Amino acid sequence: MIERAPRTTAFGLSAAVTRAAVSALRAKAPGGRDRWQRKNYAGRTVEWYAGPASAVAAALGTGRVSPAAGVAVAVAGVCGAYDDVAGAGDPRRGFRAHLSALRDGEVTSGAVKLVGISAAGLVAGAFLKERPVDRLLAGVVIAGAAHFVNLVDVRPGRAAAAVLALGAPGLLRAGAGAEIAATAMAAAAAVLPDDLGERAMIGDTGAHALGAALGAAVVAGNGRAGLVAHAAALVAAAVYGDKVSEVARGVE
Repeated sequence: MIERAPRTTAFGLSAAVTRAAVSALRAKAPGGRDRWQRKNYAGRTVEWYAGPASAVAAALGTGRVSPAAGVAVAVAGVCGAYDDVAGAGDPRRGFRAHLSALRDGEVTSGAVKLVGISAAGLVAGAFLKERPVDRLLAGVVIAGAAHFVNLVDVRPGRAAAAVLALGAPGLLRAGAGAEIAATAMAAAAAVLPDDLGERAMIGDTGAHALGAALGAAVVAGNGRAGLVAHAAALVAAAVYGDKVSEVARGVE
């Protein structure tokens, strides 16, 4: 029988931290309210508080279970925030565009995000697994999951809904993986209503952090066979990123 208490506690704490962080940021609006407004895909002005709030909750909740994974989630959120701010006007999307710019000597915010999240995933993998191959696979899964959730963040609610759907199977497992999955799902659930209602967006900040937490849950709950399967799927999603985003965009 799977013990439910740790998962329930993790879910409740993460949801509470997310909502509290949204309220605190909305009340203070550090740097002025204009800094916390964004245009969504339809040109509507929405709040950005949900992104940092969900990232903070995911990092703290994951770190409570695994400090190394928590740091990776925090780094993913920080890299996403950098891209949200520094890359706001950059029309380039996807690894290929940013790697091409890097070859030409231009360090884009997307390239910083790619290197930072990948490095954080590999470091976390080194702490979470013992064998070198498993450590590498763990890093790929954490970074790949962060990227995947960002790929589907093309319409309101897509990224948060993906975290809920993909995290649910992790709840069936016992141990750290279930707690981290519950943490990611709770943060996503807490921001989903405002995201769907086009009152808020999570941006790269929330998408990358929630995705990294989802990846950490997979790593904590799987052995080598599971890591290989997830890593292969995530690498394929990255290679065909435009198609993934197109499919997510078309789901109504």
